[in-house]
Amino acid sequence: MILALACGYGLALRRHPAPAWRIGCFVGAVVLLLAVAVTPIHTLGMHYLLTVHLLQNVVLAEWAPLLVVLAIPPALAARIARPGAIRALTHPAVALPLWLLNYMVWHLPWIYDAALRNPGTLLHLEHAMYFVTGLAMWWSVFQDEPHRLGSGKRAAYVFGAFVLGSPVGLVMALVPEPIYDFYVEAHHRVWGLDPLEDQQLAGMLMALEQAVVFFGVFVYWFFRFLAEEERREDVDPPAVAA
Repeated sequence: MILALACGYGLALRRHPAPAWRIGCFVGAVVLLLAVAVTPIHTLGMHYLLTVHLLQNVVLAEWAPLLVVLAIPPALAARIARPGAIRALTHPAVALPLWLLNYMVWHLPWIYDAALRNPGTLLHLEHAMYFVTGLAMWWSVFQDEPHRLGSGKRAAYVFGAFVLGSPVGLVMALVPEPIYDFYVEAHHRVWGLDPLEDQQLAGMLMALEQAVVFFGVFVYWFFRFLAEEERREDVDPPAVAA
């Protein structure tokens, strides 16, 4: 998947050139994807630590999709968004609920354990769905086509994603016993963590990560909204009653 993504982006740039910062975002996404797929991070997440596997999920569902969406120049984004299926999938009223539902379903204990026990099939499906729904969720935050949102709506959208998505990590951090049998059975006390400590650390780091990433994007669009409103008032000052 990573190779196909890189080749597709490289070919697309021949017709739709992008500035260096967008290419840098794409390179960052590829580096993150490779880091969680072919390095010891993958081994730790698949066999030892829930904390590391959640890091893989966060990269696939949030960080890498965000960077890929940023990497796409507007002209290419408009072309990608032409098909009706893409227009529907990237609509905020569809993309956000779909991303949330996907995130929550895959973290249900029996489904989570089943995916880990079937790494050649179900786990690949899980990771692909994380990435696709992540792209859809971030699309309208950073792209104007096919659904142009104002800065205020983008800020509200990101804030809503944070508020609705954060319970996943918080639940894992607060429950008093391990909920994923796969890591209880396979655990070898890496870094001195027992299964419950591993789960609590995973939940806390996930909640912290979402607070940093989503709040950072929210702040950007919120202050941009305030700046736009200030400029609008400068151009069209309110009428003074006689």
